[in-house]
Amino acid sequence: MLEYGCNPHQAQAALESDPVRVPNGAPSMILPQLPQLARLAVHRFVAQSCRLEDGSHRQDPLASHLDHTWYDNGEHVQPKLVMETNLALPNKRSGKVRDLYDVQLPDGSEALLIVATDRMSAFDVVLANGPAGKGMVLTQISKFWFEHFAGVVDHHLISTDAADVPGLSDAEREALDGRIMLCRKTRVLPVECIARGYLAGSGWKDYQNTGQVCGIDLPKGLRNGDRLEAPLFTPSTKADTGHDENISFDEGAKIVGEETMLWLQERTLTLYRLARDYAGDRGIVLADTKFEFGVIAGNDEPVLIDEIFTPDSSRFWPADQWQPGGEQPSFDKQYVRNYLETQVAEGRWNKQPPGPALPDDVIANTMSRYLEAYRQLTGRELFG
Repeated sequence: MLEYGCNPHQAQAALESDPVRVPNGAPSMILPQLPQLARLAVHRFVAQSCRLEDGSHRQDPLASHLDHTWYDNGEHVQPKLVMETNLALPNKRSGKVRDLYDVQLPDGSEALLIVATDRMSAFDVVLANGPAGKGMVLTQISKFWFEHFAGVVDHHLISTDAADVPGLSDAEREALDGRIMLCRKTRVLPVECIARGYLAGSGWKDYQNTGQVCGIDLPKGLRNGDRLEAPLFTPSTKADTGHDENISFDEGAKIVGEETMLWLQERTLTLYRLARDYAGDRGIVLADTKFEFGVIAGNDEPVLIDEIFTPDSSRFWPADQWQPGGEQPSFDKQYVRNYLETQVAEGRWNKQPPGPALPDDVIANTMSRYLEAYRQLTGRELFG
Protein backbone atom coordinates (compact mmCIF):
# COMPACT_ATOMS: atom_id res chain seq x y z
CA MET A 1 0.00 0.00 0.00
CA LEU A 2 1.27 3.50 -0.78
CA GLU A 3 1.57 5.46 2.40
CA TYR A 4 -0.48 8.38 1.03
CA GLY A 5 -3.48 6.14 0.25
CA CYS A 6 -5.28 7.29 3.39
CA ASN A 7 -7.46 10.12 4.64
CA PRO A 8 -6.33 13.76 4.15
CA HIS A 9 -4.95 14.18 7.67
CA GLN A 10 -2.88 10.98 7.51
CA ALA A 11 -1.69 11.97 4.06
CA GLN A 12 -0.76 15.40 5.35
CA ALA A 13 1.44 13.87 8.04
CA ALA A 14 3.07 11.46 5.61
CA LEU A 15 3.71 13.93 2.79
CA GLU A 16 3.51 17.35 4.43
CA SER A 17 5.37 19.19 1.70
CA ASP A 18 4.68 16.98 -1.30
CA PRO A 19 3.15 18.91 -4.24
CA VAL A 20 0.10 17.54 -5.95
CA ARG A 21 -1.60 18.42 -9.21
CA VAL A 22 -5.14 19.74 -8.97
CA PRO A 23 -7.73 18.65 -11.59
CA ASN A 24 -9.08 22.10 -12.36
CA GLY A 25 -5.70 23.17 -13.71
CA ALA A 26 -4.77 25.39 -10.76
CA PRO A 27 -1.08 25.62 -9.80
CA SER A 28 0.44 22.90 -7.64
CA MET A 29 -0.90 22.89 -4.12
CA ILE A 30 0.21 21.38 -0.84
CA LEU A 31 -1.51 18.56 1.04
CA PRO A 32 -2.31 20.66 4.16
CA GLN A 33 -4.90 22.47 2.03
CA LEU A 34 -6.78 19.28 1.19
CA PRO A 35 -9.49 19.34 3.90
CA GLN A 36 -10.79 22.65 2.48
CA LEU A 37 -11.18 21.26 -1.04
CA ALA A 38 -14.45 19.60 -2.00
CA ARG A 39 -14.65 16.53 -4.25
CA LEU A 40 -11.02 16.68 -5.26
CA ALA A 41 -9.23 13.95 -7.18
CA VAL A 42 -5.64 14.03 -5.95
CA HIS A 43 -2.97 12.71 -8.26
CA ARG A 44 0.40 12.08 -6.69
CA PHE A 45 2.92 11.35 -9.45
CA VAL A 46 5.20 8.45 -8.60
CA ALA A 47 8.23 9.05 -10.79
CA GLN A 48 10.69 6.21 -10.42
CA SER A 49 9.61 4.31 -7.34
CA CYS A 50 6.86 3.89 -4.77
CA ARG A 51 7.49 4.38 -1.07
CA LEU A 52 6.05 1.57 1.02
CA GLU A 53 4.78 1.66 4.58
CA ASP A 54 7.98 0.13 5.93
CA GLY A 55 10.03 2.92 4.37
CA SER A 56 11.45 0.79 1.57
CA HIS A 57 11.06 1.52 -2.11
CA ARG A 58 10.09 -0.60 -5.07
CA GLN A 59 10.37 0.13 -8.74
CA ASP A 60 7.07 0.87 -10.42
CA PRO A 61 6.90 -0.28 -14.06
CA LEU A 62 4.64 2.67 -14.83
CA ALA A 63 6.78 5.74 -14.09
CA SER A 64 3.82 8.10 -14.52
CA HIS A 65 1.59 5.89 -12.33
CA LEU A 66 -0.99 7.85 -10.35
CA ASP A 67 -2.66 7.14 -7.08
CA HIS A 68 -6.27 8.38 -7.45
CA THR A 69 -8.02 9.33 -4.23
CA TRP A 70 -11.38 11.11 -4.06
CA TYR A 71 -12.53 13.47 -1.32
CA ASP A 72 -15.86 15.12 -0.61
CA ASN A 73 -15.40 17.90 1.96
CA GLY A 74 -12.45 16.03 3.39
CA GLU A 75 -14.10 12.61 3.37
CA HIS A 76 -12.91 9.78 1.15
CA VAL A 77 -15.34 9.08 -1.70
CA GLN A 78 -15.41 6.22 -4.19
CA PRO A 79 -17.95 5.09 -6.76
CA LYS A 80 -20.19 2.25 -5.65
CA LEU A 81 -19.43 -1.21 -6.99
CA VAL A 82 -22.07 -2.43 -9.49
CA MET A 83 -21.56 -6.06 -10.53
CA GLU A 84 -25.10 -6.72 -11.75
CA THR A 85 -28.34 -4.89 -12.43
CA ASN A 86 -31.93 -6.08 -12.23
CA LEU A 87 -34.13 -3.36 -13.68
CA ALA A 88 -37.87 -3.59 -14.27
CA LEU A 89 -37.30 -3.38 -18.01
CA PRO A 90 -37.97 -6.12 -20.59
CA ASN A 91 -35.66 -8.63 -22.20
CA LYS A 92 -32.61 -8.42 -19.95
CA ARG A 93 -29.50 -10.13 -21.30
CA SER A 94 -25.97 -9.95 -20.01
CA GLY A 95 -22.60 -9.96 -21.68
CA LYS A 96 -19.26 -10.25 -19.96
CA VAL A 97 -19.35 -6.65 -18.75
CA ARG A 98 -22.65 -5.08 -19.80
CA ASP A 99 -26.32 -5.67 -19.00
CA LEU A 100 -28.75 -4.90 -21.84
CA TYR A 101 -32.47 -4.07 -21.74
CA ASP A 102 -35.11 -3.15 -24.29
CA VAL A 103 -36.61 0.32 -23.93
CA GLN A 104 -39.51 2.06 -25.64
CA LEU A 105 -38.91 5.79 -26.11
CA PRO A 106 -41.66 8.41 -25.65
CA ASP A 107 -42.07 8.67 -29.46
CA GLY A 108 -42.85 4.95 -29.60
CA SER A 109 -39.55 3.90 -31.17
CA GLU A 110 -37.53 1.03 -29.75
CA ALA A 111 -34.14 1.56 -28.14
CA LEU A 112 -31.50 -0.39 -26.28
CA LEU A 113 -30.27 0.39 -22.78
CA ILE A 114 -26.65 -0.64 -22.16
CA VAL A 115 -25.45 -0.63 -18.56
CA ALA A 116 -21.69 -0.89 -18.08
CA THR A 117 -21.22 -2.78 -14.82
CA ASP A 118 -17.93 -3.08 -12.95
CA ARG A 119 -17.48 -6.69 -14.00
CA MET A 120 -14.00 -7.51 -15.27
CA SER A 121 -13.33 -10.20 -17.86
CA ALA A 122 -10.07 -11.68 -19.07
CA PHE A 123 -9.40 -14.60 -21.39
CA ASP A 124 -13.16 -14.56 -22.07
CA VAL A 125 -13.94 -15.37 -18.42
CA VAL A 126 -15.78 -13.05 -16.04
CA LEU A 127 -13.79 -12.57 -12.84
CA ALA A 128 -15.27 -12.68 -9.34
CA ASN A 129 -14.83 -8.96 -8.69
CA GLY A 130 -13.85 -5.73 -10.39
CA PRO A 131 -12.90 -2.09 -9.74
CA ALA A 132 -15.73 0.09 -8.45
CA GLY A 133 -16.51 2.72 -11.08
CA LYS A 134 -14.86 0.88 -13.98
CA GLY A 135 -18.12 0.83 -15.92
CA MET A 136 -18.37 4.60 -15.56
CA VAL A 137 -14.90 5.01 -17.06
CA LEU A 138 -15.81 2.79 -20.02
CA THR A 139 -19.04 4.69 -20.64
CA GLN A 140 -17.50 8.13 -20.43
CA ILE A 141 -14.53 7.26 -22.66
CA SER A 142 -16.90 5.76 -25.23
CA LYS A 143 -19.09 8.87 -25.07
CA PHE A 144 -16.03 11.03 -25.70
CA TRP A 145 -14.95 9.02 -28.75
CA PHE A 146 -18.46 8.70 -30.21
CA GLU A 147 -18.75 12.49 -30.12
CA HIS A 148 -15.18 12.97 -31.37
CA PHE A 149 -15.76 10.78 -34.45
CA ALA A 150 -19.36 11.81 -35.15
CA GLY A 151 -18.32 13.23 -38.52
CA VAL A 152 -16.35 10.11 -39.48
CA VAL A 153 -18.81 7.31 -38.75
CA ASP A 154 -22.40 7.17 -37.57
CA HIS A 155 -23.03 5.49 -34.23
CA HIS A 156 -25.85 4.14 -32.12
CA LEU A 157 -25.56 6.43 -29.07
CA ILE A 158 -28.62 8.56 -28.21
CA SER A 159 -27.82 9.65 -24.65
CA THR A 160 -25.75 8.84 -21.58
CA ASP A 161 -28.17 10.62 -19.23
CA ALA A 162 -30.12 8.19 -17.05
CA ALA A 163 -32.91 10.78 -16.87
CA ASP A 164 -33.64 10.02 -20.55
CA VAL A 165 -34.41 6.35 -19.84
CA PRO A 166 -38.17 5.68 -19.44
CA GLY A 167 -39.31 3.28 -16.75
CA LEU A 168 -36.59 3.85 -14.15
CA SER A 169 -37.12 4.93 -10.56
CA ASP A 170 -35.26 7.92 -9.14
CA ALA A 171 -33.09 5.54 -7.09
CA GLU A 172 -32.22 3.51 -10.20
CA ARG A 173 -31.34 6.65 -12.15
CA GLU A 174 -29.05 7.77 -9.36
CA ALA A 175 -27.37 4.35 -9.12
CA LEU A 176 -26.86 4.21 -12.91
CA ASP A 177 -25.66 7.78 -13.31
CA GLY A 178 -22.57 7.86 -15.52
CA ARG A 179 -22.64 4.21 -16.57
CA ILE A 180 -25.50 3.91 -19.11
CA MET A 181 -25.83 4.35 -22.84
CA LEU A 182 -29.28 4.71 -24.40
CA CYS A 183 -28.84 3.54 -27.97
CA ARG A 184 -30.61 2.94 -31.24
CA LYS A 185 -31.34 -0.73 -31.84
CA THR A 186 -29.29 -2.48 -34.49
CA ARG A 187 -28.77 -5.88 -36.02
CA VAL A 188 -25.27 -6.69 -34.81
CA LEU A 189 -22.86 -7.79 -37.53
CA PRO A 190 -21.28 -11.08 -36.34
CA VAL A 191 -17.74 -9.97 -37.18
CA GLU A 192 -15.50 -8.24 -34.65
CA CYS A 193 -13.19 -5.72 -36.32
CA ILE A 194 -9.66 -5.55 -34.90
CA ALA A 195 -6.96 -3.06 -35.85
CA ARG A 196 -3.36 -3.79 -34.86
CA GLY A 197 -0.72 -1.10 -35.16
CA TYR A 198 1.87 -2.71 -32.89
CA LEU A 199 2.98 -6.27 -32.28
CA ALA A 200 1.58 -7.31 -28.91
CA GLY A 201 -0.55 -9.83 -27.04
CA SER A 202 -1.89 -12.74 -29.07
CA GLY A 203 -0.42 -11.13 -32.19
CA TRP A 204 3.07 -11.40 -30.72
CA LYS A 205 2.49 -15.04 -29.77
CA ASP A 206 1.20 -15.78 -33.26
CA TYR A 207 4.23 -14.07 -34.84
CA GLN A 208 6.67 -16.05 -32.69
CA ASN A 209 5.08 -19.31 -33.81
CA THR A 210 4.38 -18.59 -37.47
CA GLY A 211 5.99 -15.32 -38.55
CA GLN A 212 2.47 -14.11 -39.22
CA VAL A 213 -0.37 -12.35 -37.41
CA CYS A 214 -3.74 -13.90 -38.20
CA GLY A 215 -2.37 -15.31 -41.45
CA ILE A 216 -0.74 -12.05 -42.58
CA ASP A 217 2.99 -12.34 -43.29
CA LEU A 218 5.25 -9.91 -41.41
CA PRO A 219 8.97 -9.10 -41.78
CA LYS A 220 11.44 -11.22 -39.86
CA GLY A 221 13.15 -9.94 -36.73
CA LEU A 222 10.29 -7.96 -35.19
CA ARG A 223 10.21 -7.56 -31.43
CA ASN A 224 7.41 -7.60 -28.89
CA GLY A 225 5.99 -4.07 -28.92
CA ASP A 226 7.34 -3.05 -32.33
CA ARG A 227 5.28 -0.63 -34.40
CA LEU A 228 4.05 -2.22 -37.63
CA GLU A 229 4.79 -0.50 -40.90
CA ALA A 230 1.07 -0.45 -41.70
CA PRO A 231 -1.83 -1.24 -39.34
CA LEU A 232 -3.41 -4.66 -39.83
CA PHE A 233 -7.11 -5.49 -40.10
CA THR A 234 -7.61 -8.84 -38.39
CA PRO A 235 -11.31 -9.73 -38.03
CA SER A 236 -12.72 -12.40 -35.76
CA THR A 237 -16.05 -14.09 -35.21
CA LYS A 238 -18.19 -12.51 -32.51
CA ALA A 239 -18.99 -15.29 -30.04
CA ASP A 240 -21.78 -14.95 -27.47
CA THR A 241 -19.95 -17.39 -25.20
CA GLY A 242 -16.43 -18.79 -25.17
CA HIS A 243 -13.56 -17.51 -27.27
CA ASP A 244 -13.78 -15.40 -30.41
CA GLU A 245 -11.95 -16.99 -33.35
CA ASN A 246 -9.71 -15.17 -35.82
CA ILE A 247 -10.93 -15.37 -39.41
CA SER A 248 -9.58 -14.21 -42.76
CA PHE A 249 -11.05 -11.38 -44.80
CA ASP A 250 -12.52 -13.92 -47.22
CA GLU A 251 -14.13 -15.87 -44.38
CA GLY A 252 -15.64 -12.65 -43.08
CA ALA A 253 -16.95 -11.82 -46.55
CA LYS A 254 -18.83 -15.13 -46.58
CA ILE A 255 -20.57 -14.07 -43.35
CA VAL A 256 -21.50 -10.42 -44.07
CA GLY A 257 -20.80 -10.04 -47.80
CA GLU A 258 -17.71 -8.70 -49.60
CA GLU A 259 -19.01 -5.12 -49.94
CA THR A 260 -19.78 -4.89 -46.23
CA MET A 261 -16.45 -6.49 -45.36
CA LEU A 262 -14.57 -3.91 -47.46
CA TRP A 263 -16.50 -1.14 -45.68
CA LEU A 264 -15.67 -2.61 -42.27
CA GLN A 265 -11.98 -2.87 -43.14
CA GLU A 266 -11.73 0.70 -44.43
CA ARG A 267 -13.65 2.23 -41.53
CA THR A 268 -11.79 0.18 -38.90
CA LEU A 269 -8.37 1.24 -40.17
CA THR A 270 -9.45 4.87 -40.66
CA LEU A 271 -10.75 5.13 -37.11
CA TYR A 272 -7.64 3.44 -35.75
CA ARG A 273 -5.23 5.76 -37.59
CA LEU A 274 -7.10 8.89 -36.51
CA ALA A 275 -7.30 7.77 -32.87
CA ARG A 276 -3.66 6.58 -32.87
CA ASP A 277 -2.51 10.04 -33.96
CA TYR A 278 -4.83 11.81 -31.50
CA ALA A 279 -3.68 9.64 -28.59
CA GLY A 280 -0.03 9.99 -29.62
CA ASP A 281 -0.28 13.77 -29.36
CA ARG A 282 -1.43 13.23 -25.77
CA GLY A 283 1.30 10.85 -24.67
CA ILE A 284 -0.43 7.53 -25.30
CA VAL A 285 0.49 4.77 -27.74
CA LEU A 286 -2.70 3.16 -29.06
CA ALA A 287 -1.31 -0.27 -29.88
CA ASP A 288 -4.49 -2.01 -31.02
CA THR A 289 -8.24 -1.92 -30.63
CA LYS A 290 -11.47 -3.65 -31.63
CA PHE A 291 -14.86 -2.45 -32.84
CA GLU A 292 -18.34 -3.78 -33.36
CA PHE A 293 -20.80 -2.56 -35.96
CA GLY A 294 -24.52 -3.01 -36.48
CA VAL A 295 -27.20 -2.09 -39.00
CA ILE A 296 -30.30 -0.07 -38.10
CA ALA A 297 -33.54 -1.38 -39.59
CA GLY A 298 -34.22 0.29 -42.92
CA ASN A 299 -30.59 1.39 -43.40
CA ASP A 300 -27.84 -0.19 -45.48
CA GLU A 301 -24.66 1.32 -44.03
CA PRO A 302 -23.45 -0.04 -40.67
CA VAL A 303 -23.08 2.15 -37.60
CA LEU A 304 -20.53 1.90 -34.80
CA ILE A 305 -21.91 0.21 -31.67
CA ASP A 306 -20.91 -1.05 -28.22
CA GLU A 307 -17.73 0.63 -26.90
CA ILE A 308 -14.92 2.46 -28.67
CA PHE A 309 -11.26 2.98 -27.71
CA THR A 310 -11.68 2.03 -24.04
CA PRO A 311 -9.09 0.34 -21.79
CA ASP A 312 -11.20 -2.83 -22.09
CA SER A 313 -11.16 -2.88 -25.89
CA SER A 314 -7.74 -1.33 -26.60
CA ARG A 315 -4.11 -1.40 -25.58
CA PHE A 316 -2.89 1.96 -24.25
CA TRP A 317 0.81 2.42 -23.46
CA PRO A 318 2.54 5.49 -21.98
CA ALA A 319 4.44 6.88 -24.97
CA ASP A 320 7.42 8.07 -22.93
CA GLN A 321 8.05 4.49 -21.75
CA TRP A 322 7.50 2.60 -24.99
CA GLN A 323 10.49 0.30 -25.48
CA PRO A 324 10.08 -2.57 -27.97
CA GLY A 325 11.54 -5.86 -26.83
CA GLY A 326 9.22 -6.79 -23.96
CA GLU A 327 5.93 -6.21 -22.22
CA GLN A 328 4.94 -2.55 -22.11
CA PRO A 329 3.60 -0.62 -19.11
CA SER A 330 -0.06 0.00 -19.85
CA PHE A 331 -3.21 1.94 -19.04
CA ASP A 332 -5.46 -0.98 -19.91
CA LYS A 333 -6.62 -4.49 -19.03
CA GLN A 334 -3.22 -6.02 -19.85
CA TYR A 335 -2.21 -5.31 -16.25
CA VAL A 336 -4.96 -7.70 -15.11
CA ARG A 337 -4.03 -10.29 -17.74
CA ASN A 338 -0.41 -10.22 -16.57
CA TYR A 339 -1.48 -10.82 -12.96
CA LEU A 340 -3.73 -13.70 -14.02
CA GLU A 341 -0.92 -15.28 -16.03
CA THR A 342 1.08 -15.50 -12.80
CA GLN A 343 -1.87 -17.33 -11.21
CA VAL A 344 -1.96 -19.75 -14.14
CA ALA A 345 1.81 -20.32 -13.94
CA GLU A 346 1.45 -21.11 -10.23
CA GLY A 347 -1.36 -23.59 -10.88
CA ARG A 348 -3.98 -21.46 -9.12
CA TRP A 349 -6.22 -21.05 -12.18
CA ASN A 350 -6.66 -22.70 -15.58
CA LYS A 351 -8.35 -19.86 -17.54
CA GLN A 352 -11.70 -21.58 -17.19
CA PRO A 353 -14.82 -20.40 -15.31
CA PRO A 354 -15.26 -19.48 -12.58
CA GLY A 355 -12.81 -16.60 -12.68
CA PRO A 356 -10.75 -15.80 -9.57
CA ALA A 357 -11.10 -12.70 -7.42
CA LEU A 358 -8.53 -9.96 -7.91
CA PRO A 359 -6.62 -8.77 -4.83
CA ASP A 360 -7.12 -5.22 -3.59
CA ASP A 361 -3.85 -3.87 -4.97
CA VAL A 362 -4.60 -5.19 -8.47
CA ILE A 363 -8.08 -3.64 -8.27
CA ALA A 364 -6.67 -0.27 -7.18
CA ASN A 365 -3.87 -0.22 -9.73
CA THR A 366 -6.22 -1.23 -12.54
CA MET A 367 -8.59 1.62 -11.72
CA SER A 368 -5.71 4.10 -11.57
CA ARG A 369 -4.64 3.06 -15.06
CA TYR A 370 -8.16 3.36 -16.48
CA LEU A 371 -8.58 6.80 -14.94
CA GLU A 372 -5.23 7.96 -16.24
CA ALA A 373 -6.19 6.85 -19.76
CA TYR A 374 -9.39 8.91 -19.45
CA ARG A 375 -7.52 11.95 -18.15
CA GLN A 376 -4.86 11.94 -20.85
CA LEU A 377 -7.29 11.29 -23.68
CA THR A 378 -10.01 13.76 -22.69
CA GLY A 379 -8.08 16.34 -20.68
CA ARG A 380 -10.67 16.03 -17.93
CA GLU A 381 -10.99 14.39 -14.51
CA LEU A 382 -13.80 11.86 -14.18
CA PHE A 383 -14.28 11.94 -10.42
CA GLY A 384 -13.09 15.49 -9.81
